[in-house]
Amino acid sequence: MAHNDTEKTVRTLGFASFFNDLGSDMIYPVWPLFLTTVLGANMAVVGFIDGLGEALVSISQAVSGYLSDRIRKRKAFIWIGYFFAVLARIGYALSTTWHQVIPFRIVDRTGKIRGAPRDAIIADISTLENRGTHFGYLRMMDNLGAVCGIIVCIVLFRYLGYRKLFLIAAIPSVIAMLCVLLFLKEKKKETRIYKGFSLKNLDTHFKILLISSALFALGSFSYSFLLIFANHFGFQTVFVPVLYLVFTAVASLSSLPFGRLSDKMGRKPFMILSFLLWGAVCLSFIFTQSHMAIILTFAFYGLHKGALDTVQRTYASELCPVMYRASSLGTFQMVIGLCALPASLIAGMLWDQIGIFTPFYFSLILTIPSIILLLFVKETC
Repeated sequence: MAHNDTEKTVRTLGFASFFNDLGSDMIYPVWPLFLTTVLGANMAVVGFIDGLGEALVSISQAVSGYLSDRIRKRKAFIWIGYFFAVLARIGYALSTTWHQVIPFRIVDRTGKIRGAPRDAIIADISTLENRGTHFGYLRMMDNLGAVCGIIVCIVLFRYLGYRKLFLIAAIPSVIAMLCVLLFLKEKKKETRIYKGFSLKNLDTHFKILLISSALFALGSFSYSFLLIFANHFGFQTVFVPVLYLVFTAVASLSSLPFGRLSDKMGRKPFMILSFLLWGAVCLSFIFTQSHMAIILTFAFYGLHKGALDTVQRTYASELCPVMYRASSLGTFQMVIGLCALPASLIAGMLWDQIGIFTPFYFSLILTIPSIILLLFVKETC
């Protein structure tokens, strides 16, 4: 693909991600509070719903990745994924109990069928020298959209309340869908025969990276717990979205630099760094509960997300076979997402039954072997 076409494709996917995340993050800062204070869910239910969402993300990406490789098409999965996001946000606005939220949460997270095909497009059109930069740009636009969405949430929430805000949040995803339909050009269907995907196709180092990431995901529970933790330690409900803004803004600002640095210095150091940053987040929440310390900890959480979301995808895309790239990335995300269901559920149960700090101790225990496993994964640069 010519350089101009490559850059246009990356920009189109980036702007679509920007608009969809703008809509998503008009909701996410107040999502856990909506579940608990409006719909009456306890922390175990919050953990179940968030974990179920992540599990569905993973399954949908595995299925769409496999189908995308099989039919050699990517675009349809992306715009349909954005369409599902539109439907879900309307459903959230109409829900009156937490039970009613569940089917719309399923629709919302199934919309992540766009993930593996989109990442495969980015990996396919990139080279070793710019792949981290392209993934970093995509994550930067994701997070920039999130920053704008959070600001809209902060400004409008007090005037609109939950339900009207959720309805308005559907509009940016409509724009994202149109961006893909109108401006994303798909390569002509390749004639080579798809021989079927099997775990035997995966490199040993890809499998080690997968095991390490899955183990880490088992302990890295949903951001909802961090926001509710801050609420428990004195941050008023209207200020909680500001904390979400802090970590999202830091993630946006750091994603592209982390991607560029990984192009120059390798993927492994920044994967390890991302795990260490999460460990620092857990330790900070355990030992410091002042308002300023909590704000700084959300900044560290943003650095963790900026590094992890950029470098993990880049690393995985380089360790998997090119012909099975969408299938491999979908499988990667599926395993991580399936670990996210028990992660948030376990965290919620530990929180409710033992204490507010217990999930952080549990996560620290799993982070250590995750880092050790990374040491055995080969470098790609």
